[in-house]
Amino acid sequence: MLKIFSSIFSTLRNLVRSKIVISIIIIFVVGIGGYFIFFNHGPTYQFITVEQGSITESVSLTGNTTPAQSVSLTFGSSGIVSHTYSSLGKQVYAGQVLAELNMRDLVAQLHDAEAGLTIAKQNASASKNNLANVTAQQNTLVKNTRTNLLNSTLSADLMGSSNNSLSAPSMTGTYTKDIEGAITFTVNQTGNGGYITFSGIAEGMTPISTSTPQAIGDTGLFIEFTSSSLSYNGTTWIINIPNKTAADYLTNYNAYQSALQTRDKAIADAEANVTANADSSSVADAQIVQAQATIDSIIAKIENAKIIAPISGTITQFDAKIGQLASISVPLISIMSNDGYEVDAGVSEIDVGKISIGDKVAMTLDAFPNETLAGSVFYIAPAETNTQGVINYKVKIAFSKPDSRLKSGLTANINIQTKHKDNVLVLPQYAILQNDQGTFVEILLNNKVKQNPVVLGIQDQKGNVEVISGVTSGEQVLNIGLKVQ
Repeated sequence: MLKIFSSIFSTLRNLVRSKIVISIIIIFVVGIGGYFIFFNHGPTYQFITVEQGSITESVSLTGNTTPAQSVSLTFGSSGIVSHTYSSLGKQVYAGQVLAELNMRDLVAQLHDAEAGLTIAKQNASASKNNLANVTAQQNTLVKNTRTNLLNSTLSADLMGSSNNSLSAPSMTGTYTKDIEGAITFTVNQTGNGGYITFSGIAEGMTPISTSTPQAIGDTGLFIEFTSSSLSYNGTTWIINIPNKTAADYLTNYNAYQSALQTRDKAIADAEANVTANADSSSVADAQIVQAQATIDSIIAKIENAKIIAPISGTITQFDAKIGQLASISVPLISIMSNDGYEVDAGVSEIDVGKISIGDKVAMTLDAFPNETLAGSVFYIAPAETNTQGVINYKVKIAFSKPDSRLKSGLTANINIQTKHKDNVLVLPQYAILQNDQGTFVEILLNNKVKQNPVVLGIQDQKGNVEVISGVTSGEQVLNIGLKVQ
């Protein structure tokens, strides 16, 4: 038995001394150490610092330059082109006639309709005009007979004196005041001179003259003395209007009364005629309306036979040719306004709510790739445009400065600044974790990863996002790398 144990011990001692065994032991020891060194240690982390700064939200679009205003024009009716007044590339002004159809028949129709309107108006006003004419004529007759009555052989009669040897001054002229009454005058004479003072219908004073008739105020009458004898001095005379003692007074009075009666009857008859023709007058008025409507219709057709520039600008299409048959469905002339260019683009329904009128815009044009042009949004379509099931909203952008190099149809790369904030907390999007429970960042607390809920704000085109709450400036958060779905 002792010999057996001795033999085994000897064998083991030989194995230990063997190089192979030694190598195996070394490898085993190294392997165990390497495991503890490389695999049995805590995890390592990469951090991102929460920074405070500025962030700008924007919407990127692609659009094209278009004229600020452009129109395509056609005739409002078909016909043969008879005149053209411009050509391609010419400058035109608003209201300028550019082309006309043959309008000879329309012009003839217009003249005929205008004549019909004149006749209709004459028929409508015939009875009314007759009443007006009768009234005017009769009033003139009455006025004339009254003038004759008031001028019935006028004379000056001496008052309050028994000196009947004095010759009455002569009266000339025609009394024109249409007022009944009396004119009283007193003679004030010194030697061969003197003056007369008037009162009553006429007031005033005039020199005594034996050679030139002197006006009695504004009555239209004149007085002249036949003698300058001092015997007239201090005498008072009266002129009665009308002079009822005149030989022709009664004749003139009867003529005046007859004119009054004739006038009243003639006017009454004319008024009765107007009333009797009331129904005819209504028909005549309707004919006037109809004739005017015919004229308006023809004038509209004449206007439709013209192409008139609605705006000032440059003609970009002019296909109207004299002698050709023009159709109302084919545009023949196009005008581009002189008001410059704008940019039209379509924005998705996701982004349209971010854009407002007045938002600032930065644009680059493929035609000028190294330049950035400024502008602003001035129009957002209230209704959508559906293109093969894709909903867009039209947006118009005005350039801040005019540029003579611009042309229609240039491709524009658009960046619309919708919101801008300063002094906010900013993190890159890849530092944010999003899952079904919400939005988080991860921090390391006591060597353990902890999720902190955060509230996000706007984000920019560079991948940065505003953090409204949940972190502080300078705080270290884990670099998650990718957004978790």
